[in-house]
Amino acid sequence: MRRAGNPNQWNEGKPNAETAREDMEKGIGYVVEENGEVIAVFMFSTEPDPTYAKIYDGAWSSDEPYGVIHRIAVAKQGQGIIGYCIDECFAKCKNLRIDTHRDNLPMQKALIKRGFEYCGIIHLANGDERMAFQKIK
Repeated sequence: MRRAGNPNQWNEGKPNAETAREDMEKGIGYVVEENGEVIAVFMFSTEPDPTYAKIYDGAWSSDEPYGVIHRIAVAKQGQGIIGYCIDECFAKCKNLRIDTHRDNLPMQKALIKRGFEYCGIIHLANGDERMAFQKIK
């Protein structure tokens, strides 16, 4: 992320390998491998996300049950890996929500390319602001 112009996201040392391990133990953490090498990690859950309860400067497209993608990280930009991860989540749930940091332009671009709509601003538990997106298939 730092090389892609996003120096302000994930600065508190999390998520990290332990976060990914905890997600996997809960059955909500996923890895993508290519030739035995991990090229992406992400969290996907169909449990309501408390940080999505309030949205500012906009509205969610739907209040129907949704899946949420968090902590998506890819080893190589521009390889279509984010799209693959999103497609895997859509196979499990047709209504997806995701948020990203304002400086994370590659993620914003990938979400818009995949048909996600910008819905507004949410705040994480620590108060940090995130741009919220949703897509219903």
